[in-house]
Amino acid sequence: MEKKINYFENPGSENTEKVIELVKERKEELGIENIVVASVTGKSSVEVSNSMPDANIISITHHAGFRGEDELELQQEYVDKLKQKGIPIYVGSHSLSGVGRGISNKFGGITPVEIIAGTLRLFSQGVKVCVEISIMAADAGLIPTDKEVIALGGTAEGVDTAMVLKPAHMGNFFDLRINEIIAMPRP
Repeated sequence: MEKKINYFENPGSENTEKVIELVKERKEELGIENIVVASVTGKSSVEVSNSMPDANIISITHHAGFRGEDELELQQEYVDKLKQKGIPIYVGSHSLSGVGRGISNKFGGITPVEIIAGTLRLFSQGVKVCVEISIMAADAGLIPTDKEVIALGGTAEGVDTAMVLKPAHMGNFFDLRINEIIAMPRP
């Protein structure tokens, strides 16, 4: 099989529209039902849902306190739109940092999970995010692990990376399979 990967010159939100276009096309080609979207504020998930209303979209955001205090970064206007569309919003700890980051922050050093995250970042931040949110959604029971899904992630704002993968639960991390990279920024 021959398939092209779309590479962006720079990471960031300026790639969101193109990523969504590419994902819609690949979703239809492969008959994929489940789309997992990293969306801190909810905006990217709303944009994906507007383009693919027939998809089972899961919106994943940071845990409370990610940026400090007990705050969530979700914006109410996007939360309301996602709720109207019946799109679940998963708020939880990052599967590729979690408590391990707290240990490293407190005592120094690095955990094996942080090494995995760092290795995925060698490709791009978005690649790491796509893997991470797929694990989070699988662990929450929001997507199946026996079917391919498309995951969208990014760098700071918007989405700049999309991948076709077969997710796994955290306890079976090494069963996860990255089957295709649809788009990503050049590192």
